[in-house]
Amino acid sequence: MPETLPLCPYLPAARPELDWRALHAFRDQVRGEGFYFSCLEYAQTLWQRGLAARALLCLDRALGAELSGEEVILNQWPLPYAAMAWCIAQTPTNVFIGNPRVHFQHYADRMNEPRREQRRWRAWACWALTRAVRPEFPADPRHAVVEPQIEEITAALEQHGLRGESARWRAVLAAVSV
Repeated sequence: MPETLPLCPYLPAARPELDWRALHAFRDQVRGEGFYFSCLEYAQTLWQRGLAARALLCLDRALGAELSGEEVILNQWPLPYAAMAWCIAQTPTNVFIGNPRVHFQHYADRMNEPRREQRRWRAWACWALTRAVRPEFPADPRHAVVEPQIEEITAALEQHGLRGESARWRAVLAAVSV
């Protein structure tokens, strides 16, 4: 049985009854605000169940939601950069998380539509957060990709992200880099 983990302060409360069907319900719908919130709730549920790697994948899905930036939900639950950094930093060594640095490196390099560039640069933003909170995770030396600089990620989020997204991500990065 996986270890029970503490509540992530950057995600809505867990609902123990949530399972994969919470997201599967959106398979034939626009994956907008409702999908986004369900991803956040389910990520918390997975996290508290001790399924750290699966919780991160659920946050990936939240970052892929189709949002304009005008959704009310984003006022209370902004894009989950802080949640991502917190979960990666707080994962106990005996709980499986894989190597998020390699995950985001590969994810960014293999992104497809919809909103390819937006999602790609969000993956690189999460890669940078991982490097800040868990610098011991190595890159994949066999994956030939040029890892971007912080300034490049910032500029790309300004171009492809939601209004204010780049500044919010930079604030999280600054907070975890102290």
